Amino acid sequence: NAALGTQEIDQHCTLDAAGEALLKQAIVRLNFSARAYHRVLKLARSVADLAGSECISATHLAEAIQYRRQAT
Repeated sequence: NAALGTQEIDQHCTLDAAGEALLKQAIVRLNFSARAYHRVLKLARSVADLAGSECISATHLAEAIQYRRQAT
């Protein structure tokens, strides 16, 4: 997942409605850049893969955001 390009992220990192709302909140509150946005999506895709899920849920996204916040 780390090697995904922008187009591949759009194709493979689909979010449900709750996930999209959570990501929008994180972008505003945490001042995510476009690069940070893509990194969080890729990390959320990895979390979803480990959980055996085809779709990224809000739970997967929240975990990815939490890891991102701990790293900075």
